[in-house]
Amino acid sequence: MDDGSSGDIRAVWLEDGRVRMIDQRELPLKLVIADFTDYRAVVGAIKDMAIRGAPCIGAGAAYAMGLAALQGEDLDEAARDVRAARPTAYDLFYATDWMLERLKAGEDPVESADAYADATVEKCKAIGRHGETLVKDGMRLMTHCNAGALATVDVGTALAPVRYAHDAGKRVFVYVSETRPRLQGMQLTAWELGQEGIDHAIIPDGASAYYMSQGVDMVIVGADRIAANGDFANKIGTFDKAVAAKHFGIPLYVAAPASTFDFGTGTGEGIVIEQRAEKEVTEIGGVRIAPAGSRALNPAFDVTPAEMVAGFITEKGIFGPSEIGRMRE
Repeated sequence: MDDGSSGDIRAVWLEDGRVRMIDQRELPLKLVIADFTDYRAVVGAIKDMAIRGAPCIGAGAAYAMGLAALQGEDLDEAARDVRAARPTAYDLFYATDWMLERLKAGEDPVESADAYADATVEKCKAIGRHGETLVKDGMRLMTHCNAGALATVDVGTALAPVRYAHDAGKRVFVYVSETRPRLQGMQLTAWELGQEGIDHAIIPDGASAYYMSQGVDMVIVGADRIAANGDFANKIGTFDKAVAAKHFGIPLYVAAPASTFDFGTGTGEGIVIEQRAEKEVTEIGGVRIAPAGSRALNPAFDVTPAEMVAGFITEKGIFGPSEIGRMRE
């Protein structure tokens, strides 16, 4: 990822005793690097979505744990704080437990956190290589929310096959749904595609079925948690797209690393769905736009059944829903 002035940077990293990250709430209007010297502040940044996207949340958790170790904090207490940041993204829990095991074994906090983040990037590159084989020249693709470099430390999950196809000289066009209420598609995915020179257009969330009826070849999305049977949680509105895609016979692929698979949760019914603040729906720029007295319901995610998934694009290859048990192996 190029910041346009200081060379390549990642979405999150640890430098000189500080966790540094791109504040994704400020994009696309300006690029702001936020610094944190206390792990609790990193937890707050995860809660407030300064950093977001399941793999990137995992890396943020790893760096929060590393920072806690550097500060001499109680590691079990820190792990509880980090796990409580957001309930749905499985990478958060995976990374916290991964770091806790290594820190208790006496491994270096910075090297361990960097190793986790580096591994995430390598997984995304492999996802890109595997997924690129599905993308044919001239394809019209559709995605939802943001599953690019910002959401994954670097490279991306759902956007990785798109990037690799573009780099291979394939012509692709991407429909980018705006992703209400926080507009990560419009503000982040479109920004990333623009940085890469990939042809795209932002569409209202409610226009997805219309454009599918006009001709979409493939839908690619990320995931925040994938149950053992292949049901998966992703940004609210994903299920809508899956229903429409199934109606029109359009394959829907889920791009995610192995760390997003939660084999301890049997089906999507066991996935906890985060409920966020009403004001994200009822306010714009701190000004209420909804009628007085009207409530808002604001789930951050929905669950799409495995039967609607054509395949899971992972760093280990592409698996159908009936094959994901092989991921354990």
